[in-house]
Amino acid sequence: METTALYTVAQVRAFDRAAIDTHGIAGYELMQRAATAAFAYLRKRWPQARRIVVLCGSGNNGGDGYVLARLALAAGFDVRVIEAEPVRAGGDAARAHGAWIEAGGRTVDASSALPDADVYVDALFGTGLTRAPQGIALDLIEQLNRAKRPTLALDVPSGVDADTGNVPGSAVQSAATITFVARKRGLYTGAARDHCGEIALDDLAIPAAVFADTPADAGLLEADVIAASLPPRAPNAHKGNFGHVLAIGGDLGMGGAIRLAGEAALRAGAGLVSVATRAEHVGALNAARPELMASGVSGPQELEALLQRASVIALGPGLGQRAWGHALWHTAIAAGKPVVLDADGLNLLARDPISLPANAVLTPHPGEAARLLDCDTRAVAADRFAAVREIARRHQCVTVLKGAGTLVATPHGEVAVCPWGNPGMASGGMGDVLTGVIASLLAQGLDAYRAACIGVALHARAGDIAAREGACGLLASDLFGPLRTLRNSTAAT
Repeated sequence: METTALYTVAQVRAFDRAAIDTHGIAGYELMQRAATAAFAYLRKRWPQARRIVVLCGSGNNGGDGYVLARLALAAGFDVRVIEAEPVRAGGDAARAHGAWIEAGGRTVDASSALPDADVYVDALFGTGLTRAPQGIALDLIEQLNRAKRPTLALDVPSGVDADTGNVPGSAVQSAATITFVARKRGLYTGAARDHCGEIALDDLAIPAAVFADTPADAGLLEADVIAASLPPRAPNAHKGNFGHVLAIGGDLGMGGAIRLAGEAALRAGAGLVSVATRAEHVGALNAARPELMASGVSGPQELEALLQRASVIALGPGLGQRAWGHALWHTAIAAGKPVVLDADGLNLLARDPISLPANAVLTPHPGEAARLLDCDTRAVAADRFAAVREIARRHQCVTVLKGAGTLVATPHGEVAVCPWGNPGMASGGMGDVLTGVIASLLAQGLDAYRAACIGVALHARAGDIAAREGACGLLASDLFGPLRTLRNSTAAT
């Protein structure tokens, strides 16, 4: 699947070193290119800005800041630099600092109050920081966030782990981040999503040969891949061409979850959808959505006939972990058909890690992922890439780790990152809808990884469309209209 390349911090450092050692581009030249690109971006993004305050650290990220400050000063801007700590002697950052002072630049005492500005520039820490900021840097970051003025982060917002997306302490909340050389994977997932704002890339004109032999660690999903994976239907198509999803779940009091999953499967294009649930829910399902073929099942024997007719199983929404749900769970997995496991389907798997059928997809949120890994949610958040890869490896199936910047992993370690979605989707039932969408795409013939990637993308983009009226109060069922529109759009926009 075609995606935008994302790299680890170690890979990006290797690219930087190859540009210097193999292609003869001096480190200071790369620093000047980075600062020039950042200043151009700042002027384009905030054309009315005239007062700039640049916060500089001691390393090369700070060096980028000193060069940017000098360029802004030469362009007639009112520029001040806050030196969080002295630059390291003898390196490119020291050279950039010297050029700033020689140009007549002013440095503000880091212990004084943060000067007012139209735009702040964060050049405190680069990709090397993996711990929580401390001391003067921490104080500056907190002042910056309280200032409520736009901040441009150079390469990575200070306090964000560019490799994992984790934020172990305070971090700059930037309006935009211009990252250099290549896209760092951590900027697109987890807590980093709260801090990066708009992300722009400048590769500093490093020759393409530097990147050619290094496979990306992960890939960012692209909108046109959705359209390519969902071709228009033939004029003589019939419902039998598009699979039969069996949605299993909805213990007493939880019938809404399985209804959401079933309807999502229909809206995403499945030809037929059956629902196996408690008998008490059948009347409500028939009244609310008669297109769902709802059956009351009291145990595994009544499930067998439904399993025989199904091509794909959506298992877990509202299932519960009591005897009824556990018995249906075992029976459904034993059928050996492609299955999407969510909610209590995952909690039961954590308790009883049995072998799963081919083309299975797991869709845990961080809490469910922690149970599958026998750890806590902090460990999952500390490295979402490692967590999703380990779950996929252990269970030998495609795994979707939900949350901001949802990740999709194969058992072989391939990972795709979803760039869409919004905070309004943090509400009950959203995961049930995703389960139905992925099951629907499996039923329509997509392999597990493509079904998971396209399903995640459709779900997130439908959520973004639905949230145009406001994120707060967004319901899972609000996605059905946009989901149908996206599924039928040749451009998937």
